[in-house]
Amino acid sequence: MKTVRCPSVDEFELALSPVDPDWILDGAPIAKSREWATSSDGTVTMAMWSCTAGTFRWNFTCDELVHILEGEVVVTNADGSVFTLRPGDAVLFPAGSWTTWHVPEFVRKYAVLRSPVPRPVRMFWRGLSRAKAMTRGRSAGNGQAAALHSPTL
Repeated sequence: MKTVRCPSVDEFELALSPVDPDWILDGAPIAKSREWATSSDGTVTMAMWSCTAGTFRWNFTCDELVHILEGEVVVTNADGSVFTLRPGDAVLFPAGSWTTWHVPEFVRKYAVLRSPVPRPVRMFWRGLSRAKAMTRGRSAGNGQAAALHSPTL
């Protein structure tokens, strides 16, 4: 039997996770993070991240859904558009995005990171799912989600 765990934000002890020094544009931001769950297929990770004041570039190497829990960050996209994220705000940063983050004082976010799966692998999985569904007498794509396992906090 799989167990579902929902830890409190207060349970997270974050470890230093420095911003690449070449990306820092202003200040001396101190970033911390902790991954707390990964999907059974390894393509999705859930993490908590925080950062003190500073301005820096950020490259999203995977799709990242961000939910701001505390503080704020002013984000500048590569096209120059600017938006501010505050507690309760959520946004998806697609893999390959480059942004500039300005943290006025402090920000804490919850993030869901999805690693890209190569197209041939995705196509194989879809075909396999359809074949399994056909043998079970139902249609594929019924919204089943990958199970998550959670390491001990």
